[in-house]
Amino acid sequence: MPACIRVYRVYRCSLSWKWSRGLSSGAARACFGKSEIAGWCLENYNAGVTKPQGKLCDRLLSSTGFHNTKSSCSKSQSEVRTFSSQAGAGNSGQEDDELEDGFSDLEKPSHVAQESTSGDESESDDDLISRSELSGEEDVAEDIQNELEALGTETDVEVKKSPETSAMAKAILDAPASLVSTVLDKWVEEGNEVTQNEVSLTMFQLRIRRFFIKALQLSEWVESTKHLEFNEKNYASRLDLIAKVHGISRAEQYLKQIPKSFRGEIVYRTLLANYVSCTNVKKSEELFNKIKELEFPMTCFTCNQMLILYKRVDKKKIADVLLLMEKENIKPTIFTYQILIDVKGQSNDILGMEQIVETLKAEGLEPNSKIQTSLARYYALGGLKDKAEAILKEMEGDDIKKRRWVCHLLLPIYASLGWEDEVGRIWKVCEPNPQARECMAAIEAWGQLKRIENAEAAFDKLLEKVKKPTSRHFAALMKVYADNKMSAKGNDLVKRMVDSGCKIEPLAWDAVVKLYVRAGEVEKAVSILKKAIKQKTGKPLLFSSYLSVMDKYANRGDVHSAEKIFLMMRQAGYTARLQQYQSLLHAYINAKAPAYGFSDRMKADKIFPNKALASKLAQVDAFRKSPLTELLE
Repeated sequence: MPACIRVYRVYRCSLSWKWSRGLSSGAARACFGKSEIAGWCLENYNAGVTKPQGKLCDRLLSSTGFHNTKSSCSKSQSEVRTFSSQAGAGNSGQEDDELEDGFSDLEKPSHVAQESTSGDESESDDDLISRSELSGEEDVAEDIQNELEALGTETDVEVKKSPETSAMAKAILDAPASLVSTVLDKWVEEGNEVTQNEVSLTMFQLRIRRFFIKALQLSEWVESTKHLEFNEKNYASRLDLIAKVHGISRAEQYLKQIPKSFRGEIVYRTLLANYVSCTNVKKSEELFNKIKELEFPMTCFTCNQMLILYKRVDKKKIADVLLLMEKENIKPTIFTYQILIDVKGQSNDILGMEQIVETLKAEGLEPNSKIQTSLARYYALGGLKDKAEAILKEMEGDDIKKRRWVCHLLLPIYASLGWEDEVGRIWKVCEPNPQARECMAAIEAWGQLKRIENAEAAFDKLLEKVKKPTSRHFAALMKVYADNKMSAKGNDLVKRMVDSGCKIEPLAWDAVVKLYVRAGEVEKAVSILKKAIKQKTGKPLLFSSYLSVMDKYANRGDVHSAEKIFLMMRQAGYTARLQQYQSLLHAYINAKAPAYGFSDRMKADKIFPNKALASKLAQVDAFRKSPLTELLE
């Protein structure tokens, strides 16, 4: 049986099992009437019954059927900058009071904004934030894997087999960003040859270090000096780097400059990956349809991008993508299984998650470290400690010292299980000479266990390891202070961060905002939020930063302030999501105020309530009107 059909039947079985517990047989038959996996029409599997999707495959391929969800990043990154500045100015007619304890320093531009001149592994472009941070994801490795696959780099055998830093990469890493072209000219004058393999390997090594500015300068130098004749992969790489450094709008302009003969599937899927990265639903769907219209081969990578997108914004649409894969006989990759396992795990569908793993193995594949980490984490969250431990021990192997590379994955999961001895055992292996990522994992782990001194010691180790810490490094300890409501220590850490000269990025702003929210100082958190918005960096604040403040106002029953945060999120480029409406409705309930027109607002935003939200809507519907029934139909 083809893999693309096997995985769908697994979904049918797991969904059928859940329905037998929570839905009527009539509802189940209604969803199953169209397809084996049309059960994806249930949002998050327990969100309540919605209409069957009808001709899902046909809708997926039609130009109109896809456009029923607004983009949460409908503007380019450069346009988001305008939204951000307006958001800061439009919410109040008065200037914010100066923050206490030196927090007004956060508004000052950093006096150090250039790239490091060192090749240390942790010193990536400090004026660029990784795509994973913008989307709120914590695992940078998945993002790297995705972008390299988009460019076809994962198929370059020479690149994969080269663990050592190339001579060209060493020259670039040792140079300031402003002198990359000069250093490369000198490198050639010294008799070094510029080959396609050397350039590909160097580009790969710059990317995994997140040196996007230098990578872009390398690409520009190679083309301007005509050392190599550009192929489609070279153009795709340039487009991807432009999107990262200058924003989506500039990347779109560059696409028009690429010779038509080189505007192939790799170039378009690279642009698609960048649209998905910033959760631009409208443009992602439009480009997906254009790829079909241009009659490029429909690849699993392209479908995976849509799965990633809908995993974030609309899980019931995953059915559309899976049905298309079935129709086109597209074989799932290990990354496809990884996405679907995450969807199942996030929905606490442990049985479904396990069935996906069995299907993966039946296809001759083995779970990689990313999948193993996800399984262990979801088992831990579900209280299945024995199963989580079995996965973790399998990852460790017989000798953890020989599998040192998994230590940073193990630390947070052992901490989530509450096993302090295991965290101490793993950290003892790393502590004498820790990698930066191991220090970050240790900070998180000790923070979960409320061992603050240990987390601080791991942070000190991190500062010893890196020559130029970024705000992402400070944010790791800031999160520990926020989770433990230690505002005084958080205040001191922010001062250290500012004094270090590193640029404050969204992940760090998020940690500072949550520090004060969790300490009960929501007004100070809002002041920090507004100051962060005024920073004209073109990088949007994290969704969770706004939502944490909104939730605090909701708990207080402060409808006016909660509505203001809702508006700020719109101005920042975020479209409405279910979580926002849940928080906002909670504010109305706590204020004992009727939410007139709330159902209509949700309809306008294409947001459909789950069972929990539907029951709350009834509480605030002053006249108990029937439109709620219409909304659920």
